[in-house]
Amino acid sequence: MILEQTLLPRSEAAPYADVENEAVIARCLVGEEAAYVALYNLYAGMIYRLVYSMLQDREDAEEVLQDSFEYAFRKLGDFDAHKSAFKTWLYRIAISRCHNKRRRKWLPTFSLSHQDARQAADEETPTPDETVRLTETQQAVWHALQQLTPKLRETAVLRYYEGLSYQEIGDILGIPAKTAESRMRLAHQALRDLLQEQLDRP
Repeated sequence: MILEQTLLPRSEAAPYADVENEAVIARCLVGEEAAYVALYNLYAGMIYRLVYSMLQDREDAEEVLQDSFEYAFRKLGDFDAHKSAFKTWLYRIAISRCHNKRRRKWLPTFSLSHQDARQAADEETPTPDETVRLTETQQAVWHALQQLTPKLRETAVLRYYEGLSYQEIGDILGIPAKTAESRMRLAHQALRDLLQEQLDRP
């Protein structure tokens, strides 16, 4: 019986285990530099998009991105697939680094065009007509996001931009899923009110 338990597949023992991630992480832990590069390339885009949406400043986002991965690589041996998915673990680190950045520097005003933001996170570039329309919309949304409290903003970013479930958001932020859902309702209503105010201005 004991032998059977020890031979259980890791996916059963660790509910959040991912075979591909585990293989790359194992290579990292034995010091394979190419594995660190592979892990970075696999997740850097989504982490950058998250921190850029949170901080709305390219230089700050790049700094937090590097800081997040430097910390993650140092603590890679501490990752536990019994507790969370690797992506969730990385998101939690990135959110924490965004909090640290905000403590050191007040959030800047919106200064980047939508095209700059899109190209930083996505290689596909819209046509000129699409850029004009999307820029106006994105600037309005980002201006509204800036006016939310940090807790509502991070919840909205994780839900709208990353498409995460309330359970995933709760795991990342260290709150119950119901609390994440409640915050999202408040954020959604606040964004609607703020965007309506912008539309109503002469």
